[in-house]
Amino acid sequence: MPKVIVDNLTLENVKAALLAAPKDPSQLLFPDETPLQVKARLLQGKESKRLIEEIREEGDKLLQETMPELTYSLFRLFSTTGSRREYELVYFRRRNRLTTFGLLAWLEGADSKYMDALSDTIGSIVDEYTWCLPAHILDGPEMRSAPQEQYAAEGLVNRSAESFTIDLFAAETAFALSEISALLGASLPQLLRVRIREEVLRRILRPFVTQAPSGWETATHNWASVCGGSIAAAAIYTLQDEDELAAVLERAFPALASYLSGFEEDGACTEGYMYWQYGFGYFTYAADLILRRTGGAVNWFQSDKVRQVALFQQKSFLHGRKVVNFSDSQGEAGIFMGLSGYLKRLYPEVEHPELSLRAGFRDDHCSRWAPALRNLLWSLDDVEGSAWQTAAYYLPDAQWLVSRQLQEQGAYVFAAKGGHNNEPHNHNDIGHFILYAQGETLLPDLGSGQYSRKYFGPERYEILCNGSQSHSVPIIDGLYQVAGEEHRAELLDYSSNDEQDVLALEISSAYGTKKLNKLVRHFTWRKTEPPTLEVTDSFEFVQAPATLVERFMAWHHPQLGEDGRIVIAASEEARVYISYNPDLFDWAVEALHHVNHFDQPETCYALDFKLKPGVLSESDLSVSAPFRFAFQ
Repeated sequence: MPKVIVDNLTLENVKAALLAAPKDPSQLLFPDETPLQVKARLLQGKESKRLIEEIREEGDKLLQETMPELTYSLFRLFSTTGSRREYELVYFRRRNRLTTFGLLAWLEGADSKYMDALSDTIGSIVDEYTWCLPAHILDGPEMRSAPQEQYAAEGLVNRSAESFTIDLFAAETAFALSEISALLGASLPQLLRVRIREEVLRRILRPFVTQAPSGWETATHNWASVCGGSIAAAAIYTLQDEDELAAVLERAFPALASYLSGFEEDGACTEGYMYWQYGFGYFTYAADLILRRTGGAVNWFQSDKVRQVALFQQKSFLHGRKVVNFSDSQGEAGIFMGLSGYLKRLYPEVEHPELSLRAGFRDDHCSRWAPALRNLLWSLDDVEGSAWQTAAYYLPDAQWLVSRQLQEQGAYVFAAKGGHNNEPHNHNDIGHFILYAQGETLLPDLGSGQYSRKYFGPERYEILCNGSQSHSVPIIDGLYQVAGEEHRAELLDYSSNDEQDVLALEISSAYGTKKLNKLVRHFTWRKTEPPTLEVTDSFEFVQAPATLVERFMAWHHPQLGEDGRIVIAASEEARVYISYNPDLFDWAVEALHHVNHFDQPETCYALDFKLKPGVLSESDLSVSAPFRFAFQ
């Protein structure tokens, strides 16, 4: 049958595609092999065997533990204190049991010691009051916020219909349970398979098609792909009737399209790499199932934008596991080799990472089922992969520059960004940059902090890692950058050749002060051996500020070197020397305290160059501030 145009899907042509395609769920995950062949291949492959050993080790540990309980006391903490951590630690421990025992029960069969543990885990999860996180349902119908009198007046006949919030994790849970049920088939007790189907219908699929649209259905970030993709996947496994399945898919496809609309033509994920791995991962998992369930008729991978987004991973790494972690992303990440292998098959220009960068089974602290299974099924066991290569990438829509130099003496990487201050998972960071050398990020981005109610509320930019106070950008009159899409960088110049990369941005609109007329930040990355970075800020004021500070962030305490330069050293090999104009600036170091995404305290250092009194005068309100960063 002809291909369906993804941008113009109708209920009729989706249904036609479903009717023409085979229904067998076993053909969705491995269409060219039997389950026994797949298991044999995984148990014999060098890399897959290592991953299975990690899963089995985790499973044996979990067999010694009891299923942790999601108590009301934990549930209410977010509403009373704003803390997410306590509930979510238990929630994700439970999902870890689901993923671990689900994989092992499939690999080892119905008689394995893991099947009873999986059955108990599923039984407990289908009994949960909600599959959502408390942070996502504060005003949801599950909170029963109507007056008590309304419920007291309801009887047997006029009881209100159930309604449910669908968040990321409720949708993921439906996807996971549905796929586990299909994968294990009759090996899983019939009662549990019935319970899974009933709860997926009750909590997810029926509300999705009958309730008012959720806000995420038109979102342009990871929520649209994770929720929409997970619902589509759960429906594919749960609904045998083509009319019902077509109705769900017709509703889910616009959410996937909305997610893609959040990308510009350069394919950059301005949410950060971790949200590319998450959001684009779930888009890919769902698009693959849709492709197979429609017999190839609905193919999202034909889009050139999807291809460009697939290429983002190789542009997102400094070196090894070190990430270009602008926005809410961690500083290091393992690679999902299943996702990478799948994209490599689709698009030959995707660089397959070296296998040593593989994410371990426990690296995903949310213990998500969908990527865990596909890291087994989709990984290219016969591909060695390669290290990240010397390259310079400029992403014009995001205004990101990432330039790697792999030299005989080591790796050196420079990354900078423009953009605007209302990006998804935004940090106020226009003009910020990262500098990496010899295994260490010497001038870093702090990345994501500990998520809480405050983190996503009006006080977001008071948190160190989110405001410009923790980024390598100027501070004017004691003022930091301002949030909002109107606060954005203007590209003045970009060029790249074998000798150097140049990026110049006008960033005055990032600041909410009328005293500043113009601020041009000019980067020159010279590709010598070793390279050097020159950063020059040219200020033009209409009124002199009381203070002007050039701030650079570091994980290691800056020190005064013997030659008068300032040195930031992580080791004998990994160090950078900073030259500045002492006629313009005095300098000082301030220790700052960051709480990372895993609630661990970290100390970082602000290296502040403060403009000396008298440099600016009524007759001359301009100043050019050059800084040079060298590795020897």
